[in-house]
Order: sequence, then structure tokens, then C-alpha cells
Amino acid sequence: MKNSRGKIYIPRSLEGRLRRLVSTPEIIALLGARQVGKTTLMRRIFQRLPGQKVFLDFEDPEALALFDEDIQAFARLYVDGKDYVFLDEFQYSRHGGKHLKFLYDRYPAKFVISGSSSLDVALKAAAALVGRVMLLELFPLSFEEFLCFRDPDLVPLVRQYVHELKPFPEPLHRRLLRHLEEFTLWGGYPRVATSEAPEERAEVLKNLLVTYLMKDIRGFFRLATEYPLQKLMRALALQIGGLIQYTELAQVSGLSYQELKRHLAILEETYILRFSRPFFTNRRLELVKNPKVYFLDLGFRNHLAQDFRGWSSRPDVGPLVENFVASELVKRGHELKFWRTKSGAEVDFVIEVREGPLPLEVKAGTGGALGKSLLSFLKKYRPKAAYVLYTGNVQSTAAEGTPVQFLPLYALPFLNW
Repeated sequence: MKNSRGKIYIPRSLEGRLRRLVSTPEIIALLGARQVGKTTLMRRIFQRLPGQKVFLDFEDPEALALFDEDIQAFARLYVDGKDYVFLDEFQYSRHGGKHLKFLYDRYPAKFVISGSSSLDVALKAAAALVGRVMLLELFPLSFEEFLCFRDPDLVPLVRQYVHELKPFPEPLHRRLLRHLEEFTLWGGYPRVATSEAPEERAEVLKNLLVTYLMKDIRGFFRLATEYPLQKLMRALALQIGGLIQYTELAQVSGLSYQELKRHLAILEETYILRFSRPFFTNRRLELVKNPKVYFLDLGFRNHLAQDFRGWSSRPDVGPLVENFVASELVKRGHELKFWRTKSGAEVDFVIEVREGPLPLEVKAGTGGALGKSLLSFLKKYRPKAAYVLYTGNVQSTAAEGTPVQFLPLYALPFLNW
């Protein structure tokens, strides 16, 4: 599908929700990393709205300067008489929260803004806006969105097989694994997904890193130098799924402990990383202070690691598919948690749902045996269900009175929880 500028448009699952929220009174803040498609999605929504409307990009220095320096003149020029006001790249404003509140309180227009950093950063001066902003996060493509673009005929079949918990026919299973491998190597940035040549994809990811460092880091966060951040990102790329070792990272990056913590916070605020923290009920036995780290996009991670080899040629397939599960869980709105005891038992992910904790174990292979750590968790917590995500096919078992479902990794986005 192509948009009005002739570029390929990949439908996003967030689009329907955004369309519904356009009719509500609150400000909509669409946040996410650079080049995940925020501007494309906003323009798509904007073009279909009736009435008087305006779309402004705060990378335009003239519009930004007027917004920051004379909000009343900005309002007379752009807001007065409008039904909809869209403000892209809103994080560049020095007085964003304060001036947006002024407009919201005085004009009946619907405001939709976007930013490439967290709400705390983009609207940090806007304590009074709390409760008046609907926050939506747009991530790189989920595997379901990627599959809808790459091989759309497969999607209803996957949904059916997952819903019915039927084993996939082997040709279909292998085809889906090939798509999954591609996705874990190149990630879900739309510009990467719409490129065919590996050389072009690698160049897009390289330019993405440069743009991120120049615009978000050097320009917005005003770090003295982005070189320690680059070293830190590359070190983290080589330890996905592992516990963060602060002392080691400080030595590698050349940062002090406090500087390291700030840089890690920046990477999370700008949608590069997510941390997984311990799940526990008994602090004495289960508490692990250090979090695990995952990248929200594996293409970005693999660029940092300088490794785009296929699964059969690389030693890190286990961490790679574990990171895939982490990023898919984040895109579905789950908080990342893992379980680890002082005795060494560990479960990769524990998702808290209405029925209680839901353990997820991730494997790169096809073996159908239950690990001792997962069995320990089942014995201790008696969850309603447990899942093993791997490269094998659908199969079911039970342990410690808990149904355990073995599912292909590509089935994760289609599960109903």
C-alpha cells in the first residue's frame, strides 16, 4: 500500500485506536523512537479528518520559534478557528508543556502531538497537563504487522492455528520460521522492512543511528560527547538477555556510575532499550537487584553488534530470540519481568495477567522437555498456565497441575492475553 507521496505504507495496529481517540477532548501524545512511522501515521489520520485543520512540523525553525517566543501570535496564526491541530516533533519546544496548556485551555481544537522521547521529557514543564493527555506509544513494527506486510495471506491462517492450538503443517511452519529469522536479523523499522537489498537495509540502520545521535542525543539531551554512549550501546548489544553489570559497563564506556545511570535512562527514554526487572514474592530468596537489558528493535541491535548473519551461522540465536520475545511483549503493553532465585533457578519472563503470574520460557531449539527452573516456578506459584516458546511446533503437556503449551516463537503476537 502506498501513501499520497508514493511511499509504501505499512498499516499499523495503533491506527484504529488513534482514529477513535481523535473524537475525545484530551490531547493525544504519540511517542516513540525516530523513524518508527509517527509522522506517517499522523498524516494518514490528518488527511482523513473533516473541517479546518493544520499540520505543523517543529523541525521547521520558523514554526517552532513562533510557538516558543510568542504563543499568542502562534495561536492567532495557526490555532484560531481550527478543529484539529497536529504538532509533529513536539519535543523540540523549550516551553512545550506550558504553551500547550495555554492553547488547550483557550481553544476548542483537538491537539495531536508527537515526540521521540518519553512524556516526562517532552512535556516535563507540564505538570498541569496530567490527566489532559492521552499517551500512545508507537514502536517499530511488531512481528504481526511485519507479517501483514510481508506475507499477508499467512496471517489469518496463523490466527486460526494458534486459536485452535493445532500443529502447523511443516511447509507453513518452515515458511513462518523464515519470516521470523528475517525479522530477528533486520528488525521492524518500516524503512528497513520495505527495503529488499541487505546493503540498503544496513545503510538505513546506519543512518538511523547517526540521526539518533545527532538529533536526540547531541541536540536534545546535550551530552558533552556521544562517544561514551556509542560504546555503551555496543557493549549492551553484546549482552542482551543478561544481567546488567554496572561496574563492567562503566569501565567499558568510561562513564562514572552516576553518568552511566543517566545514559541508561536516556536510552530507555528514547525507546532504544527496555529493562526487565525481577518478579518476586519473597525478597530474601528471589530478589536480584540488577535488571536484564533488551533492545526494542533487533535490527538496530544487530547493526551495533555488526552481525547480520543467519541463525545457522551465529552463536547468539538464543539471546536473539529471547530479545524478540521481550520486544513483542513490550509492544503488547506488558511490563518485562523475570524470575530468578538465589539457588540459580530462572524463568525468562513472568507476565502478570488478571489470572495471576504467567511464566514464559524461551528456547532457540525444538526440544520439548521442560526445564528444572520452569518446573520450580510451577511448583511454587501454581499458575493457571505456562508457555514454552521455541522453534518447534505446537504441542501440549502438563506439570505440577499446570497446563503447559509449547508454541512456535512466531505464535506469540497472536496469543489472547
